[in-house]
Formats: sequence, structure tokens, C-alpha cells
Amino acid sequence: MARVLGEWMRGEDDSGLIPPRPPDVVVPVPLHWLRRWQRGFNQSLLLAQAYVGDRDWPIEPDILRRTRNTRPQVMLPAEQRAANVRNAFAVTDADRVKGRRVLIVDDVLTTMHTVIECSRVLKRAGAAEVYVAAVAR
Repeated sequence: MARVLGEWMRGEDDSGLIPPRPPDVVVPVPLHWLRRWQRGFNQSLLLAQAYVGDRDWPIEPDILRRTRNTRPQVMLPAEQRAANVRNAFAVTDADRVKGRRVLIVDDVLTTMHTVIECSRVLKRAGAAEVYVAAVAR
């Protein structure tokens, strides 16, 4: 499904979800290593690969790291979601985002707390601009 959904995000004529300017780097929302191991894949990475397609946008899944195994956001009421992901992400190498346009790819945006937290740490590490693309909101 990731290929179908990623291509749908891109649009038939590449006119789908496009940032105002091409990103320097595409960063899928990371899973904690334990959840990644249990699931066997990162859905945001698969979506990013399909969304980028043949565009010359590098996908760098290791720029962001999930520092703790948070509870799935879908399991929490809206008022607990911000606290659940607060300080749950870290930039692994600030030089790889400093001054760059970063596109975060996620599967579903409900309260936006996950991508807000990812954006916060990317901006703190020096990202010039941060955009978000997702399948659903």
C-alpha cells in the first residue's frame, strides 16, 4: 500500500503535495528501534520512497532518531499526545540539516504533535525550513 499511497501523494502529474521549494533532504518520521523490529518496516520510510519516486530528493532516514519508545499516538486521547512525544526525537548530526530545507514524511497527522516535535528538533539543529507531507489528516 505504501507505493500506491506515496504515488497518490505525489499526484498523477507530480502536482500533488509539493513543498514551495524542493527539499534538500527528505526525512521519514522514525520509529523506535523496538517498534521497527516488531513491525519489520517503517511505514513513513516506505511512503517517503514512493512519494519521492524519481525526483532527485535524497531520503535520509537516519537524520532523526526516536530516543525513547513512546506509546502509539492512536492509543492516546488528544490531550496526552503532546506529552507522549515531547523530547522523543533527536537529530543525529546537525551538520546534515543546518541551513537545509527538510521535508518530513509521516503517514497520518491527527493532532500534529509528532511532526511538530520533529520540526522543533530539526529547527533547533539549524534546519532553514521544514515542510510536512502525509497521506491523511
